[in-house]
Amino acid sequence: MSFAAPLSAPFSVSLAASPAAGVLPWAQDGTPERACNSQDPTVTCRLVWNISHSDDFTRFYATWLDTPLSTLFWIIVTFVIALIVKNIAHRMITRVTLRMAEGTMSERVRERSRTVFEGSPALLNKRRAQRAQTLGSVLRSVASIVIMGTAAFSILGSLGLNLAPILASASVIGVAVGFGAQNIVKDFLAGLFMLLEDQYGVGDFIDVGTAKGTVEAVTLRVTRMRDMDGVVWYVPNGEIKKVGNESQNWGRAVLDIPVDIHEDTEKVKEILQATADAMAADSAWSEAILEEPSVWGVQALAGDAIVIRVVLKTAPGKQGDIARELRERVKRAFDEAGVTVATPAP
Repeated sequence: MSFAAPLSAPFSVSLAASPAAGVLPWAQDGTPERACNSQDPTVTCRLVWNISHSDDFTRFYATWLDTPLSTLFWIIVTFVIALIVKNIAHRMITRVTLRMAEGTMSERVRERSRTVFEGSPALLNKRRAQRAQTLGSVLRSVASIVIMGTAAFSILGSLGLNLAPILASASVIGVAVGFGAQNIVKDFLAGLFMLLEDQYGVGDFIDVGTAKGTVEAVTLRVTRMRDMDGVVWYVPNGEIKKVGNESQNWGRAVLDIPVDIHEDTEKVKEILQATADAMAADSAWSEAILEEPSVWGVQALAGDAIVIRVVLKTAPGKQGDIARELRERVKRAFDEAGVTVATPAP
């Protein structure tokens, strides 16, 4: 004798009766509905009946063991499903962030960092890897909280607990913790949006008001930067109200050259233009100077000095190097032409 006993949703299990059902002394004819005393028996009660074929044993199980074991069964199933979903989500997030770290960047981000990292692939890789690692950590944490939190509430519901008071208490605690740690929350949110928008990254030279220097590390909570004197600054992201990035897309070297007020300004401008053009044509500097240099003319009259401004559009982060080199070349050109450099009035 054999039969199949379909189970109710969400599972459908069919187990054939054991051949021993006809020879075991306790085997009885009947149905799981009758033995379990229910028109819709639980999964575990049906399994007990299909294995034992004993009304008495199944009835004992249904009376004393069905509820706790069924609850335990659903808790285990829910927990296992949550773990599987969490692992799948983590793998997907890790795969995406690894692609980011390997160099799959958006056109907008690639254009921003087009020149600043030329000749420094190690720095670019470090920036990509750090940004991908931070974003991956955030996404994995969010996925874990959502998935495991949903599983926890499902388990509490299966235990018959009223979730309304729990949710209310959790809301109150969350508000209290959020109020007490609002600065930390502000730092994390600011860091998250800063990373998503790629406002700056490792290797950029930035000015945040309280500090100015090269970014060495970026996390969700704090930005670490080193200034020109070698001092390391740790700036909480939530405290950064505005940021000036000197390393995105292009820069500009602006030189104000003071000469004696009696000098011929046209002659001085010609010398400055020729000197800047020669530097732009030099193979050592041509890649860092993006456009032809421009002499804007007289910028100011200060005491016994005429201040003439020279401007060069440069690769990001190269402004200082180009300005220093051009000053040296201008000094040599003025010495050869007999132009007197003046000291402008303070």
